[in-house]
Amino acid sequence: MASILRRTRRLPHTTPPLRADTTHRKAAGATVSHWTAPGYGRSLTEAGRPSRRTYAGTRGYARSEDPSSAIGAPAMMSTLTPQHLRSAKDWAEIQERMLVPLYEAVYQHLGVGSRTRMLGLGCGSGLALLLAAARGARVVGTELDPARLALARARLAPAPQWGARSWSVQLLPGGPDRLPEGRSYDLVTVFDTGSSAGALQEAAARTQPGSPVVLAGWGTAEECAATDALRRAHRLTDPEPDGTHQPAGGRDALEGLAAGAGLDVADSGQVQCPFGYADVDSAVRGLLSTGVHRRIEQEADEERLGRELAEVLRERRRPDGTVWLSNLFHYVVARAA
Repeated sequence: MASILRRTRRLPHTTPPLRADTTHRKAAGATVSHWTAPGYGRSLTEAGRPSRRTYAGTRGYARSEDPSSAIGAPAMMSTLTPQHLRSAKDWAEIQERMLVPLYEAVYQHLGVGSRTRMLGLGCGSGLALLLAAARGARVVGTELDPARLALARARLAPAPQWGARSWSVQLLPGGPDRLPEGRSYDLVTVFDTGSSAGALQEAAARTQPGSPVVLAGWGTAEECAATDALRRAHRLTDPEPDGTHQPAGGRDALEGLAAGAGLDVADSGQVQCPFGYADVDSAVRGLLSTGVHRRIEQEADEERLGRELAEVLRERRRPDGTVWLSNLFHYVVARAA
């Protein structure tokens, strides 16, 4: 029986030792170090080859606080195209685990734990929420994409298992306007900066005074090999781009988004999130699932973009066939002005 309990509570991937390689900067200019888990974004086997397995997180089941949080929206799901469903699945199975160093660095810095009431805007397929819940936080997630939200429910709210720990989680379709009235949060996370300034303002209004609002995003093309690869592929499909499809990256873009929502930036940090893929095909599927170039995929032929991206990524292929991209991500910690 003891062995069964150990298996039930064990992480499917052993947590790598923490290393102080993440730079954290306060607004006043002081520079300190905090911790990040470098192995998460890589998911390597002992031989050094990226694993095809997905990161599942701790075993457990959700205690839903509100029956309305069960989305299970078959009508909405039936309207999605196979391309959309495939992209959501690729995000959950290939790409999202690459951002675990970012999630863990933010949680470590802010001391997320059992006293945290966290709201995750644009929670995707739920991995960031799962990691916070595993720390004991009570989490609420909102997501506009019904396919990703359905995957989040599958990840966060499985059937209860004997001996498994439980956590408090609520998942809601839409944005902060769908949040229950009369409930406040002491942390808001926005790991997908596709949220509007209005949504950020509304979410910040639900926090307790002085509570942090974390915005995170990709670095510039010079800092992110993945961003550079996507931009190069787009230039091949559109030799004369006008620049309107190129997403802004880096700390300055996050600070601009915070300012537009009436938030004051208190401090910031940067995290290395290497992307490791088993092969070029997995890399193409993973990068296209990010939605960073969502407008590009709508206006350009996706199949052609995928071919051009594969050509760019072959330049970064290792002798064993794996693809490795070094990326720097930024985050800012803001508070209501």
